[in-house]
Amino acid sequence: MSYTLKGRIETRVAALLPVLLAACALAAALHRWWPVELVALMAAVGLFLDAEAWHRLLPYQPAWTAIPLGAVELGALLAIVYGFGLHAPLLPALALFGAAWLLSFVLAQAGFPLLRLGYAEDGGELGRMGLTAGAAVGLALVGSAATWYARLPPVVHLDAGIHQGPLVITQREVLQGEPGAVVRGGIVVAHDDVQIRNVTVVGGENGITIDGVRGTVIDGVTVTGAKLDGIHVRLAGVVIRNCTVDMLGNRLGQGIDISFNMDMGMSMVEGCTVVGGQEGITTHSSMTDIMGNEVSRTTGEAISVDEMSMGMASHNTVRDALGVALYCNDRSMCMFDHNTVVNTRPDSSGLRTRRGFAVLAGFQSEANLWRNRFVANPVATGAFTNSILRTTSRSAW
Repeated sequence: MSYTLKGRIETRVAALLPVLLAACALAAALHRWWPVELVALMAAVGLFLDAEAWHRLLPYQPAWTAIPLGAVELGALLAIVYGFGLHAPLLPALALFGAAWLLSFVLAQAGFPLLRLGYAEDGGELGRMGLTAGAAVGLALVGSAATWYARLPPVVHLDAGIHQGPLVITQREVLQGEPGAVVRGGIVVAHDDVQIRNVTVVGGENGITIDGVRGTVIDGVTVTGAKLDGIHVRLAGVVIRNCTVDMLGNRLGQGIDISFNMDMGMSMVEGCTVVGGQEGITTHSSMTDIMGNEVSRTTGEAISVDEMSMGMASHNTVRDALGVALYCNDRSMCMFDHNTVVNTRPDSSGLRTRRGFAVLAGFQSEANLWRNRFVANPVATGAFTNSILRTTSRSAW
């Protein structure tokens, strides 16, 4: 088909309208804005490429070119998403892009020609339908932006110095720590839509406790000296990024524990440094992306996806773990890709499952490996009790 520039733009915008409306509904259900942000970026990337590349390079566009063009647009979109820090969970984001691409293909090949008989002859132009779709997309984006702005929580500044805890947050707010702000005794999040930024937490049963709430964001916190968990998440949706959790000297504690929040959608742990403890980052009955973290000197498992969880551990570095570095267990489904595991050591228990595994899958779990790097580990990979471990691309060990 030979598109005019106007036809390309109108076709693109009209095809994105139902996807944008679905993203708005998804954002409302998840109490997260990434679906709308992702669709807005999809529109921006697509319109830019339409105007600057596709219209010039493809005066005639065969139907089969939708596949390579879609791949290029997906690559550009992912580069922007991760380059500028849009915290969208990878698999749902890919599913949303795939649904949008498939819908646009079906509409361009069958839907729009049926709705407008002159669609092909007019180079993809939709007439009044195109103007209506453009106006609807604009209204949806403006409405979403206005809703996002109206829902911004108030900012509470925590002054430099030591504040005695436990500090309990019972309203929507952004707790913004000034340089040198320290909470001694822990922080408890007891309300939806709370953000904690740039705060140091010392001691407490748990450093930060998040239980039964939605939309919590932990950004730039430091946690030391917790008795049980550095960051303890139960029945709650959470994004944790750029944190430091020090559990050295606590052989039974856990750095970050996210559990029993499967119905809360995707959670995320990104860019954190966890040192010591029995488990560095662990999930139970959860859907969590664990990306770009550094975990070291754990005594149990460094990163654990456990108890019927679904999760991806990607671009993490694990060093000097005792027993197991990456663990997929108890009917979980795991994707381990682009991780680096160095110097996992066997412990003194003599158990076959504690022999210094870089990756271990256990009890009817399924783990998929993609382009990981294993260095100086006694055992690279292992599986037991009817588990499946697939290496979809050769890993180095």
